Parts: sequence; C-alpha cells; structure tokens
Amino acid sequence: MKNDLSINALRKRYLAGELHPLAVMQDILARIGDDPHHVWIHRLSLAEISDYVSALQNKDPVTLPLYGIPFAIKDNIDLAGAPTTAGCPEFAYQPQRHATVVQRLIEAGAIPVGKTNLDQFATGLNGTRSPHGACRNAYDADYISGGSSSGSAVAVALGLASFSLGTDTAGSGRVPAAFNNLVGVKATRGWLSTCGVVPACRSLDCVSIFALNTADAGSVLSVAAGYDEQDAYSRPMLPHGFDFGRAETFRFGVPRAEQLQFFGNQQAATLFQRSCDALRAIGGTAVEVDFAPFLNAARLLYEGPWVAERYVAIREFFDANAEHVNPVVREIIAGAKKFSAADAFSGMYQLEALRKETASVWNRIDCLVTPTAGTIYRIDEMQADPIRLNANLGYYTNFMNLLDYAAVAVPAGFQDNGLPFGITLAAPAHQDIPLLHLADRLFHDANDLPAEKEKLLTGRIRVAVCGAHLEGLPLNHQLTSRGAHLVTCTSSSADYKLYALPGGPPYRPGMVRVENGEAGGAIEVEVWEMPAREFGSFVAGIPAPLGIGTITLASGEQVQGFVCEQYAAKDAADISRFGGWRAYLRQLS
Repeated sequence: MKNDLSINALRKRYLAGELHPLAVMQDILARIGDDPHHVWIHRLSLAEISDYVSALQNKDPVTLPLYGIPFAIKDNIDLAGAPTTAGCPEFAYQPQRHATVVQRLIEAGAIPVGKTNLDQFATGLNGTRSPHGACRNAYDADYISGGSSSGSAVAVALGLASFSLGTDTAGSGRVPAAFNNLVGVKATRGWLSTCGVVPACRSLDCVSIFALNTADAGSVLSVAAGYDEQDAYSRPMLPHGFDFGRAETFRFGVPRAEQLQFFGNQQAATLFQRSCDALRAIGGTAVEVDFAPFLNAARLLYEGPWVAERYVAIREFFDANAEHVNPVVREIIAGAKKFSAADAFSGMYQLEALRKETASVWNRIDCLVTPTAGTIYRIDEMQADPIRLNANLGYYTNFMNLLDYAAVAVPAGFQDNGLPFGITLAAPAHQDIPLLHLADRLFHDANDLPAEKEKLLTGRIRVAVCGAHLEGLPLNHQLTSRGAHLVTCTSSSADYKLYALPGGPPYRPGMVRVENGEAGGAIEVEVWEMPAREFGSFVAGIPAPLGIGTITLASGEQVQGFVCEQYAAKDAADISRFGGWRAYLRQLS
C-alpha cells in the first residue's frame, strides 16, 4: 500500500510507532520498478539505504525534524559513495563527502533514495537533454517534465520521495514544480550552500527544494539553509522585513496585460487570472508593473556573457570531450567562446542599470506574481525546436537570480487535459519566509516554520497605535517614513480606557489599562510593523505623558504600543465610550 509521503504524515506515524523507515524505503524501491519515467540516474540499493536507516536506530524521532524522511538528489549534487555525473557519464566522479546541504539533511534524519535525471550540466528548462532519456511528466508521459531538475520533481510527484533537491540558475527549481503540481522553492542566492554542487553559473546557482506542500518546503528550508564558510558565495540569512505573507493587506505586482505571454495557451491565461483573483480575495491589491526591464535582464543570461560561466564550469572537460556533450547543450556552451572580458564588464554594467530600474518597482509592491511558465510542450515538440521553446519556458524565470530575488513556485490548478499549471511569487533577497507564508494562505497548507527560525528572520517590531498615528491622520508619517507597514486593524483586550489629552494640534489620546477590577473596554487600534533598527528613533520622538509599553490585543497577542501614564488621566476627558479615536473625531466634527 502506497504511503502518504508528506513529512507531517510520516512523522505522525513514526512517532506513533505505526511505521518504520525501512518499510517506507522498501515500498519506494518496489514501486520504482524499471523507471518508465526516466527519473533516476543512480538508485541506492536496499543495503546502502539500510545503512542510513541503521544510523537512526538509537535516535529519538522527536529530536530529528526529518527523521526517516526519504529524499531525492539531483545528480549534480554530491552524495558520498554515489557517482556524480551531471547527466554526462563521461564526466562522472565519485565524491568522498556529501554536499553541505545533503549533509545537513542527513544529520536531520533524512534518507537518500538516489540521484535523479537532469538536463545535462543543468543547461535547460525542459528535461529532454539527457543521455538517460527524456524525463517524462508525472501527469502525462507524452509531455515534458520541466528541467533541468526534471527527475527531482517527478520523483516527488510520483510518490518516490517526500522532497527533493534540485538546482536553479534560470528557473530549474520552479518550472519542473509547475509542470508536476509541486511547491518549488528557489531560496535567496547563498542561503543554501552550493559546496559539493557541480556549477552551471557559479555566481548565480541556487540549490532548490521540491515539496508536496508549503509546510514541507518550509521544514526542509529550515534545516537546509545556513551559512557555509566553505562556499565563497554563501551569505548569512538576513531579516526579511515586513511580512506581507501574513498581513491582512498586501500589494502584488503583475506584468502589464500586453506583456503577459502564454504562447497560445488560453487555459493557462485563465488559470493565471484566477490566481490573481484568489490573491485579491485574501487581501491583495494588484498593481500593474512594466515587465520590460525584467525581460531585458533575463536576456543577459543566455544572450549575454553569463553563458561564459557555463563554459568556465566545465572548461577542461568540455575542451577535451565536446563530443560527449548533448548537441543542444554543446551548442549553448560553445557559444560562450565568442564573449570577451570586455563583453563581461559591459554585461555587468547593463545588469547594474537594470537592477536600478527594477528596484523602483518594490516601492509600490510587496511581491511580484507571474505564471511560472506560460505553457507546456509535448516531448516531441520540444525535441523538434529545442532552443526556441526552451526560451519560452524561461520567459518568467531567467531574470530572478540575476536580479537577486527569492521565489516560490506554487500549484495553481489544472488544464482540461489534466496537466498542472503554476504561478510564482517573487520578492527581493531574504524575503523567502513571507513568500512561503503567502503561498500557505493561498493554498491552505497550514505552514508553520520553526519558531526559533522565525525570530531570527523577522527583524521587525509590531507597534499598536490608537491616535494621531493611525493611517491617514497627522502623525502617521512618523511610521511610514521609517518603512512601517500596516499589518491589521483590530482592538485591544477589554480592559483599557481612552482619554482625550489636553493640548494640540495634533490632538492625542491616552490609552490606560484599568486596575483593581475597574470597568474597561476594547479600544480600536492599528498594528504596524517597522524595522527594528528604526524603533529607537521612533520611541525617542514620543512626548510625555505618552510612551511605549506592552499592549494586549483582543486575540491575546501582546505587542508594543502607545500607553499613557496614569497621572495624565486626571486632567483628561474619558472618551472610552466611543471605542476608538476615529469615532471620537467623527463626533467632534
């Protein structure tokens, strides 16, 4: 009987003693069979897998977040004792140690199943450029699976792994997710170490995660991410800022109507519009953005000097063994030789100008929403026109790593032919957690990242305001000028009084918590979130008798907020009966 391989489902059964990891792995190996979808390049034997299972024997499942969880590894990522081929048998080598990210997952209790098929040297978005055969879509074997992380995505979609690792330079961690109805996480560049990964474009490469839902993706990300001294491109995980993914209101950018491309696929266009409607339904406001500078950046990846990085990555092997390289991949990599050092600098200048041009968009939006791919193709169509159709698949993905964005690809419904469609949520670097939160709300996966990881990543302080700092009132600029965002409109717990303080303009209220059983009430407040680095200067500007203290909200949550010293209430009018400052101002007018 096929097991539910979602991480939460497996953990519950392990903790209850209903299931053993070895039984899960035996079931997976039996179902792989002769691999008709061309998912695997190297599968671990039951004896090899048993060694990983045995290593868990004296471990407490409670202490290991991925205890007994099976995962697949793209075959350009090292697994000690298994060959790494990057989809080219003649390139193969035998690593003596795991890639850093693989090591972290195994230490958390995860069990590798094997190494998966890919577009050779991670060059492609379609999954057909492999000597091991075109990796077939999990929903219709006549269609492409997406690439280059093709086998990694299909392994999860077919129930042969709970999650998998891919890589993403041009979209390889997102397009296969869309085509196989998965969540695909392309984390901020440098969050997941690339030590032990065969590079494609080393300055842009990311290790990516495929998962069945956002909860699983978040669990894997929390284990896999972290700074690695051995990786020159690793960088610390910085605070993400405003958590638009959990805010009641947020703004999402969409390309102008004439810039959306579905390559003749009207059903994909309809599904994308439905996704935008779903975002509106949970509090989003759509903002049309000019997609042209993003597209201009995308062209640099294959039409500019960055393709030379693909040549540098395998230069020695390529120069000596070009005949062993897939013809399409060979054509792309050989094209790198036409670029000079001067071209490289010219490309960097162009990219920097485009970064400046696109940066202004983020003053108006919290995240960007696009189709992950505008359409999908049959395998025979792709093989007949491999360069042009592959370029179509990268229309919405190729700019992301060049512009240093984080992205989450999420399922967005099915076409009439049964093939999945997906959208991608993107934002500037280090906003991975808000993106996962938004994906969770959109698809109801109940994702909860570990609390300790959340605290490290927020870098924000929530402040409840009840008077002149409310949105649209005279002192609101003291919040917005510090990068604060409105999180929610709510009320305090029912044990406060509100007073109109003398003086002004601006006129100010004082919110006082009642004592000794005195009757109080709930007061309307807005909760704003600001960068922690701005909080000190904000507090310094608050005049007595007001100050910042702890406010309890109606939900029971405690946040920082405006409070008033008790002595000031003696000379102030009690306006608690109005329930809030706005209602009081309306009475005055």
